[in-house]
Amino acid sequence: MKYNKSIIALFLVAGTVMASCSDNYMEEQNTDKYKAQKIDANSQLTTAELQTYGSLDIADTYRCYLYSFNQQLMGCWNTTNYGGRHTIDNSILSHWWTNGYRSIIGNLVDAEKRTEGNENLVNINAAIKIYKVYIMSILTDLYGDVPYSEAGLGYFDKLFTPRYDRQKDIYYDFFKVLKEATAQFDASKKKITGDIIYKGDIAKWIKFANSLRMRFAMRISDVEPEKAQKEFEDALYADGGVFEDSSDDALIEYIKIPYSFGMESYSDYRGNAVAKLLYGNDPANNPAYICSTFFNQMYDTDDPRTFMLARCYYDRKMSLTGPENRIDLTQEMIEKGGTFYPCKPGAFSWEPWPGTFTSGVLEEMAKTDPEIVSTVDRETEPKLATNFLMSDIPGVIMTYAETMFLKAEAKLKGWSAGSSSSEDYFRKGIEASVGFLSDNYDFDKVQESDILDFINRLDYSSKDAEGKKELINTQAWILHFLNPVECWSNVRRSGYPKLKSPAEYGFGTYLVDGQEIPVRFCYPVLESSYNKDNYDAAVERMGGDNSWYNHVWWDVEAPVNGETVNQ
Repeated sequence: MKYNKSIIALFLVAGTVMASCSDNYMEEQNTDKYKAQKIDANSQLTTAELQTYGSLDIADTYRCYLYSFNQQLMGCWNTTNYGGRHTIDNSILSHWWTNGYRSIIGNLVDAEKRTEGNENLVNINAAIKIYKVYIMSILTDLYGDVPYSEAGLGYFDKLFTPRYDRQKDIYYDFFKVLKEATAQFDASKKKITGDIIYKGDIAKWIKFANSLRMRFAMRISDVEPEKAQKEFEDALYADGGVFEDSSDDALIEYIKIPYSFGMESYSDYRGNAVAKLLYGNDPANNPAYICSTFFNQMYDTDDPRTFMLARCYYDRKMSLTGPENRIDLTQEMIEKGGTFYPCKPGAFSWEPWPGTFTSGVLEEMAKTDPEIVSTVDRETEPKLATNFLMSDIPGVIMTYAETMFLKAEAKLKGWSAGSSSSEDYFRKGIEASVGFLSDNYDFDKVQESDILDFINRLDYSSKDAEGKKELINTQAWILHFLNPVECWSNVRRSGYPKLKSPAEYGFGTYLVDGQEIPVRFCYPVLESSYNKDNYDAAVERMGGDNSWYNHVWWDVEAPVNGETVNQ
């Protein structure tokens, strides 16, 4: 990917401001720390965007918990030990909270406050509001009731113990803010210069905001069906429209940088940190293995994305700076009818030890390299393809493919969702999903005939309404592999695919903090001390204890002990 040099400059400014401030800036802060006048709001937007996938701490929550809860990855120590074995680690579960509020929301609230009311800065102010809504949606979807209306106000109002707003109220405000923000864009005013998603294109920001409204409307469709329908239809037909094709995709652009896991890398957000961690800080022993649930769903349906996402590698001594020295055995295994052994939910990669495969490719290489062994075993466990381990892969926020699946399900509900049928939207969603991988991850384009054959095998038209809902959201689950927060939220909201606990795969005795798949992140333990009154009130509303089995407001159909909670 080419990277805009002006954007890099802005990021460096933001980094200077937020991490290693100049003497002058520190002097100002020490004089009046509540009035920072010289920070460029564009730089703050740049930093917030980059941190979303560029923060190693945030990325760690994906590797350790979300990918295993979604049953897309399993087998490496981090993925299985925490999410796969249902082990609560307060530090990792807190990463999105601490980094989201302290850095991302802190920047965005500051930038929003300082640009509010400035007629010349209405565009950057609107973009910041929209992005703040997006970040807040992640926080509330992960944790439930969270600080929202009072979040980030410590520097302005000396409000250091913000109340936790009810998730219902937060979502209602999302719709209001997004609608108002789109109305304030003005092409005659100062342009946005710190945007690495849309390069300041306000027409695309409007489409993004309206498409987010569609996502949020579907999210609340089980708990507030009438409100959901109204908001969905209002968003779909709003001025500026919604995503029309893949060129509208909301993607964060990163650059190619050497992998590093030193302390300095925790403040360097220029590369995709999720890709870095899935490569592994101990890559020879801790690669990203594909979970059997995910692999089998694609493999059994002959999904053309199967071997785009999953590959079998013979990994020699690997570089600490990037995914090098891998010998790809996938095609040989396919041609020889080799058996693939993806990791089951709750399993480490050696449980059980996989079957063997004798490789002619490796036999030939062993003639000149005595360190190579031609008969292999763990190499038969599919790993995440190297294409997704590059530091310059995009951070996925929302895609045109997702909007097609949203429209498909809206049609099933009887909502107004355009002139096409639910099946037509479903087909377009799959076509866009497959194309998304080709367009962004250096894959050859899949033949249209192969995509069509795959869609026809799914046999959408023969299913009843619930069967169609299952097909739509199972395909959304595959699409959202590269957007793990949205993936988990949609699985919980829709109930599809139906994921079984690792206990049902024989790992029940190894599950530490509960048998069923968790349904939210626990609040950080420190909140119970530093913001006790507001924390206690939120915990009481969330079910009476800080359990990761207490459902968030919109997740109304998944029972805990046979009862629906937090309605």
